[in-house]
Amino acid sequence: MIKRKSTDWNRFLKASLKQLLSRPPVKFAEMTPSMLPQIAGVYLITKLEGGSEIPYYIGRTKNIKQRLYGDHLMGSLANAPLKKYLIGNQECSTIEEAKEFIQRRCMARWIEESDYRNRGAIEGYCTAVLFPAYGIEEEH
Repeated sequence: MIKRKSTDWNRFLKASLKQLLSRPPVKFAEMTPSMLPQIAGVYLITKLEGGSEIPYYIGRTKNIKQRLYGDHLMGSLANAPLKKYLIGNQECSTIEEAKEFIQRRCMARWIEESDYRNRGAIEGYCTAVLFPAYGIEEEH
């Protein structure tokens, strides 16, 4: 028999999702490096569509500032998975177009979490509940 985690763990994951969703989003168009903390955490990137936010990508990182600004917004395809998905799924044709799409239509929110195992669990839980457009890959 597999022993399950306690209900405290379930409450922790639900509270983390609630905290993430309650954070005010930062539009990539208005984002500057100084706005972002250099902390470990879990982040959600959404796309604005018709007044609603569509979950696009959920990730975890050791450094929110580097990941959101340095990688997702300014980074190359090797460091910016959302750009890679946008191009691969033909929402955008080039890396420049993908960057413009992210700046014009996307925003991000995040929560701090220093423990890497908790970050992984929160990312997985949020992915299962929000089911973002990108970031869920076929297994190999």
